[in-house]
Amino acid sequence: MEVILKQDISGLGYKNDTIKVKGGYGRNYLIPKGFAIVASTSNRKMIAENIKQASHKAEKIKNDAEAFAAKLAEVTLQIGAKAGEQGKIFGAITTNQISEALKKEGYEIDRKKITFKSEVKMLGEYEAIADLHRDVKQDIKFTVVEE
Repeated sequence: MEVILKQDISGLGYKNDTIKVKGGYGRNYLIPKGFAIVASTSNRKMIAENIKQASHKAEKIKNDAEAFAAKLAEVTLQIGAKAGEQGKIFGAITTNQISEALKKEGYEIDRKKITFKSEVKMLGEYEAIADLHRDVKQDIKFTVVEE
């Protein structure tokens, strides 16, 4: 079954993408929740017209995301965590902690748009990825230090 996404869905696609999904997933979850519509010819034409009309606005949004990514590239965060003698931290660093640290620096990013390159379980330097736009992703450098 082919559907057209009405919003960005992590791991599936971005808004206005036409994707193939299993019939039950589309009919029982995506369409009733309002996340997608059936990819009929009339819906495809409607989405194509909407994309055409929104292309100028989308270009501005992309340029803004690229400018934000350039500012974000210069930032290195310090995240405090309790750690044992070997440098192993108790628990793990979460995307919520990264989002809060960015907010303190003056950058507003939703925690759901942040992912880690690797699991953070020790003190040291790490990188996370911020999904700012469908074409713009930026690495966020952060250091985990002992509190």
